[in-house]
Amino acid sequence: MRKIPRTPDYLRLYVITDCLLSRGRSHAEVVEKAIDGGATCIQLREKDASSRELYSHARELRAITREKDAVFIINDRLDIALAVGADGVHLGQDDLPAEAARRIMPSEMILGVSVENPRQAREAQAMGASYLGAGAVFATSTKADAGEPIGLQAFAEICRGVDIPVVGIGGINLQNAGQVIQAGAAGVAVISAIVAADDITLAAGKIARVIVEAQRTSIR
Repeated sequence: MRKIPRTPDYLRLYVITDCLLSRGRSHAEVVEKAIDGGATCIQLREKDASSRELYSHARELRAITREKDAVFIINDRLDIALAVGADGVHLGQDDLPAEAARRIMPSEMILGVSVENPRQAREAQAMGASYLGAGAVFATSTKADAGEPIGLQAFAEICRGVDIPVVGIGGINLQNAGQVIQAGAAGVAVISAIVAADDITLAAGKIARVIVEAQRTSIR
């Protein structure tokens, strides 16, 4: 486990696993290729796996992300994150409350929280979140409970309302990733546009370049 970075660069290209979209490729293969293309953060999300299966996947990805110097986050399961020494955990609005998680997590551990509006964002920040995952920004079919897209204007309002980094999630791809960065995001979370791509490394590389260019333009 690493110390929480002082800058949000680790959130720039945040890739989330999805075994249903990976076209038969293992989590390990997807993650290795995504990092080779420029992914800076990997989240293991495996809703239907048993605890033992999830632990096994997590151990394997922890080794890969450590070797390749990428941040490793586990979705929902703080116990698994602690067991494998992950860099952090990401919690939704229906998961363990952020304040409860923060009480039992090591202080250096990263805590991400999903939010859909400025009120939830402010609450998550007050509860000790390290970063927020806000959205769905655009329509998405990869998360059944994502709800209606909030759009770029509402996303920008969330970013302006907190002092911690915000990652855009939901329907983000090569064509719109730059818009999300320009709306105030520290990074974008991508699933299908990378995990389901013919060439994962190439897809990640293209989106990574768009993000860097959007960040450069935003600074100007």
